[in-house]
Amino acid sequence: MAERKPIESWLTDMDGVLMHEGIPVPGADAFVKRLKESDRPFLVLTNNSIYTPRDLQARLGRIGLDVPIENIWTSALATAQFLDDQRPGGSAYVIGEAGLTTALHDIGYVLSDADPDYVVLGETRTYSFEALTKAIRLINAGARFIATNPDETGPSAEGALPATGSVAALITKATGQEPYFVGKPNPLMMRAGLNAIGAHSESSAMIGDRMDTDVRAGMEAGLETFLVLTGVTRPDEVERYPYRPSTVVDSIADLVDRV
Repeated sequence: MAERKPIESWLTDMDGVLMHEGIPVPGADAFVKRLKESDRPFLVLTNNSIYTPRDLQARLGRIGLDVPIENIWTSALATAQFLDDQRPGGSAYVIGEAGLTTALHDIGYVLSDADPDYVVLGETRTYSFEALTKAIRLINAGARFIATNPDETGPSAEGALPATGSVAALITKATGQEPYFVGKPNPLMMRAGLNAIGAHSESSAMIGDRMDTDVRAGMEAGLETFLVLTGVTRPDEVERYPYRPSTVVDSIADLVDRV
């Protein structure tokens, strides 16, 4: 195998890597500080489409992680960019929160339930039966089905919550139409993020806590991949997958000196 180029750009997942259940992972502050001091291009990524980059910047800031807005990349932003590339100035019926609706407004999309080009499904705290029924009828009438990410569940203090992937499955069952998922593990989200910071895959790395999304997306986008063990994937699960991360480390603290 050809030797990889030195890492010039870093992409890192947020939950499970920099923070865990609202608490910063030890070493996360040092890693972010080193990235900013190095002037290397970097992005903090999340499949969660609920929040705007400004929301996430504030959320990270409250736990001592100072990440500029322009260094935050969400599945909502990636979805908006995808739609802008595919059908500029189009229309969409959206099920989601401010992170998604703001991203679509910013690219000039009209949010409408009157013969929209797309039905766009994202994360929301309250999935409405009425909204899902509307989405099903619009897809049956010819609207194209897009979803921000395939995550089936999300965390909460009370336990797992149904997330975009689960709700998308419900809509698929009712319509026979599979959505196009833009977020991880689709390497499209990674490549769009790299383009946003002017980085190249052959000299970039992806840090994540999940084999099935972070590592897979990084690998398929051609990045060097680091799996940290502070999130979802446990050490004994790594060997179950048919692909491997480039490197497994205990936490983000082990990567500070790599920047």
